[in-house]
Amino acid sequence: MITIINPILRGFNPDPSILRVGDDYYIATSTFEWFPGVQIHHSRDLVHWRLLTHALTRPSQLNMEGNIDSGGVWAPCLSYHDGVFYLIYTDVKSRIGAFKDTHNYLVTATDILGPWSEPIYLNSSGFDPSLFHDDDGRKWLVNMLWDHRKGRNRFAGIVLQEYSAEEAKLVGPVRHIFKGTDLKLTEGPHLYKRDGYYYLMTAEGGTEYNHAVTMARSRRIDGPYEVDPRNPVLTSAGRPDLPLQKAGHGSLVETQTGEWYMVHLCGRPVRDKLCNMGRETAIQRCYWTEEKWLRIDGGGHEPLVVVQAPQLAPHPFPPSPARDDFNRDTLGVDWSTLRVPADEAWLSLRERPGFLRLKGRESLISRHRQSLVARRQQAFNCTAETCVEFEPEQYQQMAGLILYYDTKDYIYLRITRDEEAGKCLGIIRSVGGRYDEPMDCDLPIEGVTRCGLRAVIEREFVQFWCSLDGSDWSPVGDKMDVAHLSDESPDYIRFTGTFIGLCVQDLSGARKHADFDYFEYTEQA
Repeated sequence: MITIINPILRGFNPDPSILRVGDDYYIATSTFEWFPGVQIHHSRDLVHWRLLTHALTRPSQLNMEGNIDSGGVWAPCLSYHDGVFYLIYTDVKSRIGAFKDTHNYLVTATDILGPWSEPIYLNSSGFDPSLFHDDDGRKWLVNMLWDHRKGRNRFAGIVLQEYSAEEAKLVGPVRHIFKGTDLKLTEGPHLYKRDGYYYLMTAEGGTEYNHAVTMARSRRIDGPYEVDPRNPVLTSAGRPDLPLQKAGHGSLVETQTGEWYMVHLCGRPVRDKLCNMGRETAIQRCYWTEEKWLRIDGGGHEPLVVVQAPQLAPHPFPPSPARDDFNRDTLGVDWSTLRVPADEAWLSLRERPGFLRLKGRESLISRHRQSLVARRQQAFNCTAETCVEFEPEQYQQMAGLILYYDTKDYIYLRITRDEEAGKCLGIIRSVGGRYDEPMDCDLPIEGVTRCGLRAVIEREFVQFWCSLDGSDWSPVGDKMDVAHLSDESPDYIRFTGTFIGLCVQDLSGARKHADFDYFEYTEQA
């Protein structure tokens, strides 16, 4: 028996929306403040997956400069009808406190690879919008409704409104079709139609350790909806022994062979409920009962690590190369930048062929114009390595290798210049927004033109290394705890994951550049 091993999309890949078009399967996932927006993954067998493309590649589609941490793109929904792909997404501008500014948009394309259209604004009444194409040709938008008022249920339920493709806007009345179950925190709605029922799948319990998938159904799209008597359909709540935690936010697909699967987000803690890689995507095999309710294969509620694959021919993809020598004119699909797109004003692969040139801009706490390019951490144990050429003139100029969660939490092996030590190498970090320099003193590297930098991550710890001659490697500082680079924070909820990348800062405004010769990312068992 061929099996699927979860998670299928490792590292920060939450809120999956799955779609089948012919023999091809696609999953869209949230990208939050990272650009380009919305990762789209591809499979032919539900076992093997590759990152195929991104949908939102232009600032006119997604302008996130100034967006808060864990703002930006939430919970995309990918659908297809009459030769057109539809992608719905939220751009979250504020999220802390009573109010949330959540603007919902639609883009379309006739090819999954794009180009995707300019966005059509839909509404801002809540987040997690989803588009349903009914068999009578009508299209319906559902989203959760946010209620800021004191003493109210802020997750106020699910609302429905018709979308007119001809007029490119929402039309008709807004209907409040579902208030949620006792699990509360109702969000992530998706509509499906089967055997005369409209099925409303929602995420409930909050996107942490009480997260769940729930189901309700109705003969009418606008309700009333009958709640599944065995809800939740899927959850990890109350089972700290399970390898996959936080199970929820599901999305359904039927294969060509009539088999049903649900993708959902999950988390894998390194320790103490801390998930450095953020929320990932897993998949479960499902079936429908005689009473026409959805169940996880095996009849339980818990997410499984090993799942039976569908009756489809295996379709593996070539592995992604571990090393990027920066020999192309554009960045590879695994790279992301913070809030703004890569452009020649600050990132160039042409000015010095075979090198990535980054020009220093704002600091690591900036929500506007950082010069940082990074990729997801996708394994508990991994190594990242680069070689950089950088000649700082003063301490406000820095460049190096970084482990980055957000503006409050990062660990940075950086080259800079000190009045006494001269050109030097050391570590700076931020834990919950508290800046620190954990080494007693930086390592002098005056006269070293090329400096190798390496980070070795073993679950919740990192050890930095450097090479000053291109062959011998020496540790820099002590092994450090990186568990704070996780979704969980004592002060606030956040939703992304650890990135490993390259960055340059020039706080003087002189835009001093650094040249990176290569970047290599490898995973260990």
